[in-house]
Amino acid sequence: MTLVQPLKSIASVAKGDRPWDWLGLVPFFAFALAFLVLPAASIAVRSFQDNAGQFTLQNILDLRQPNIVAAYAVSLRLSFVTALVGGGLGALMAYAVTAGGLPEKVRSPLVTFSGVASNFAGVPLAFAFIATLGRLGLLTGWLKGAGIDLYAQGFNLYTFWGLVFTYLYFQIPLTILILVPAFDGLRREWREAAENLGATSWDYWRQVAIPILMPSLLGTMILLFGNAFGAHATAYALTGGQINLVTILIGAQISGDALQNPGLGNALALGMVVIMAGSIALYSWLQRHTARWVK
Repeated sequence: MTLVQPLKSIASVAKGDRPWDWLGLVPFFAFALAFLVLPAASIAVRSFQDNAGQFTLQNILDLRQPNIVAAYAVSLRLSFVTALVGGGLGALMAYAVTAGGLPEKVRSPLVTFSGVASNFAGVPLAFAFIATLGRLGLLTGWLKGAGIDLYAQGFNLYTFWGLVFTYLYFQIPLTILILVPAFDGLRREWREAAENLGATSWDYWRQVAIPILMPSLLGTMILLFGNAFGAHATAYALTGGQINLVTILIGAQISGDALQNPGLGNALALGMVVIMAGSIALYSWLQRHTARWVK
């Protein structure tokens, strides 16, 4: 009797406390509702409204305009290039500081710098590059004094490739931050076992390491793609709107003076949401496809 009653009390307390387990998720759900679900729903609704609030399909049909199609093409191209180049270079650097033989004293400063640089974007980043590599920039002047004229040789910070170069400043450090833990997860025993079975270094990376790292690599590429696809302030401050990007068009339609059309701006944003949703779906499919290599 004395043993059964405490057990019943413990069971009842545990059962009664079970609803409180969800209390810690309330801030998360509230944040997601306020800053993800409601804004996305608002964009979807306003994409089908005109300036008077009436239902219309004209905003969606206007997405077929040549300048809008070109803006999506340039934004996608910029995102793909910076994701591939930034992801590739960042992966090599992450490997170098984890298993590539670089001294341990290099890792801590590099990771610390990556944490700072990955969040350094927007107008400050654009100003820093203009002051450094602009036509009258500090480094440009030094190189010109040494007989190397960057702009005479075809370099231009205010073009598409100049914007790619600028984006890599925060894309590469972000890749390092994400992939360093992934490379740390590769156990030395796996490589030793592969070598004992007669595998070469290439065999180990092709059949063991890369399949294990593939979900992390794909996730990083998609994160870099979204990071570049949604960037606005850096591109606008650097090029002054000369490069036709979707985010710049959205800003012009939402808050512009001459070409203001909030409905079209929301339709442009809805297109971005669809593209990002497709990217996430592609990542999920690729992750399921490559998960068998990890088992």
